[in-house]
Amino acid sequence: MAAAADICPSLFLGLPMPSEQQLLAELAALRAEVDYLKKEYTTLSDNQLIQLRLIKQLQEAARREPGKTEISRAEKIEKYIAARPDHKATFETLKGHLQIDNVLLNQAIKTLMDRAPGRYGITRAPGDKRKRTLVMLPK
Repeated sequence: MAAAADICPSLFLGLPMPSEQQLLAELAALRAEVDYLKKEYTTLSDNQLIQLRLIKQLQEAARREPGKTEISRAEKIEKYIAARPDHKATFETLKGHLQIDNVLLNQAIKTLMDRAPGRYGITRAPGDKRKRTLVMLPK
């Protein structure tokens, strides 16, 4: 059987027993708080669903078709590498040739490799493993 202190902590602390009205008021306040937390949880769930949908839309937008500029850059890279006797060029050389930064160069190379799968490869420079080289593979 439960001790009196377990049932009502105020007995253990020597405090007067709360009245029935006080207990009912506290019960009503707790029920209101539970209702509020349920609404907050529902709102949070709805917001997370919206965020997931937005993320999915952004991911799909990232898989878009290349634009005219990217295609033009890819064609310039293709012509540049085809004209070289060894049919390869470092990324640094290509950046200087096209006068673009790393991000735009990577987009152009991705476009080039998507348009001609198996025709180009990326290798590491023999002396410096950090430097990459785009190579036109033999047919």
